[in-house]
Amino acid sequence: MTDLLHTLPNFPTKLYTHLIPSLEKNLITTTDLLTLNPLEIAKRAKLPLLDVRRLATHVLASLQSQLGVVDGREALRKYEDPVNVEDAGLLRSSGLAIAERWSVISTTDPNLDAVLGGGIPTRYITEVTGESGAGKTQFLLTLLLSTQLPKPHGLSRPTVYISTEHSLPTSRLAQILQKHTLSSSLPPVEKPSLNRIFSIQTPDLESQDHILTYQLPVLLQRHHVGLVVIDSIAANYRAERSSTSSSGAALGLRSTQLVKLGHQLRNLAREHDCAIVLSNQVADRFSPQQQQQQRLMGSSPPSSSPASQTSQNQSGMQSLNTALMRPPPPNPNPNQPFHSSPLTTTPTTNNYNSNNNNPSSSTTYPPLTLDHQQNFFTGWTADPSAPFADQNLKTPSLGLVWSNQLACRIALVKHASYSYKPMPVPSSGE
Repeated sequence: MTDLLHTLPNFPTKLYTHLIPSLEKNLITTTDLLTLNPLEIAKRAKLPLLDVRRLATHVLASLQSQLGVVDGREALRKYEDPVNVEDAGLLRSSGLAIAERWSVISTTDPNLDAVLGGGIPTRYITEVTGESGAGKTQFLLTLLLSTQLPKPHGLSRPTVYISTEHSLPTSRLAQILQKHTLSSSLPPVEKPSLNRIFSIQTPDLESQDHILTYQLPVLLQRHHVGLVVIDSIAANYRAERSSTSSSGAALGLRSTQLVKLGHQLRNLAREHDCAIVLSNQVADRFSPQQQQQQRLMGSSPPSSSPASQTSQNQSGMQSLNTALMRPPPPNPNPNQPFHSSPLTTTPTTNNYNSNNNNPSSSTTYPPLTLDHQQNFFTGWTADPSAPFADQNLKTPSLGLVWSNQLACRIALVKHASYSYKPMPVPSSGE
């Protein structure tokens, strides 16, 4: 690629700084980009196929534009868009500058919009996770209508709803549309409509891969779609896993599929300047305090005598309460700060001395424990001092591999709400 700037002096190489070093290392020239198959170049340079194909198409469009071909100039507009050029220096920008540059979709909640920097951003993947009944589908249906609003609340563009579990709930959409707060004051031409929502169903993983690879890009290009909703992303993977083995090879294959899916969705979001919002399911997770409680409860050996078993249970409960209420031990060395790693802060008691109600001195630490990082990528934290701590801990599906593919994760948590209704006071005559 050393001859690229000699052939095209004005070519924007900043957009492909992650590709050019590998191409130069494997002695791939500009002629190779124009004549060889992109798949062969991608295998030779060990680069993503879509990125290599985009570079080759950009080089061809630049040459056609330089020679005066009309189609070349039209194709070049896609690559020389100011939004795409700004992405080259995106890492040098501050968070506030990035938030001011992107287009957002309002969630119709001012507080949530303020937390998200204005709303759901385009060109990124956003996930909405939560347990059943938390309001994930309700949130996604609201976004389908908000995207059709004019700026600054929406994009004035149609939307796509891809369902893996059930069809599009049109009756619920009609109810939301009637009481949509931001569309009530708009003229009829600018109001959201159900006719601008495309619905697609993917009953299995094979059809999902086919739709996302071939049909969805064509739909985004023809109708200038502003939002793609997938509800939910984990349903087909869960069904596929239940029908296959849970061996290491199967889990490795699924991890590869998730990485490929994330790369594919990110490319679609950037190329078509649209937002991709997914819903995800969750599974139960036990906090370290609950795990320690289970270990302490199961540490007493079983006894055949009912009386001795009752006394052991009572002493075990007293010891458990004493251990859980005891503050953490002070740092033996005041000059040495505490570490954030659980290897030094979360001890695991192997033995328990019920005579003096104190844990035994032989304590070990679980190796490679990442419980202290759960709140960073799950949305649920077991820290009781956290502002949104919840005892009913959850973990989003598809694991950490899928979490690394996301730009933002919104966790919807259900909390019980109680209202007090005073009892009627009977009159004196009753």
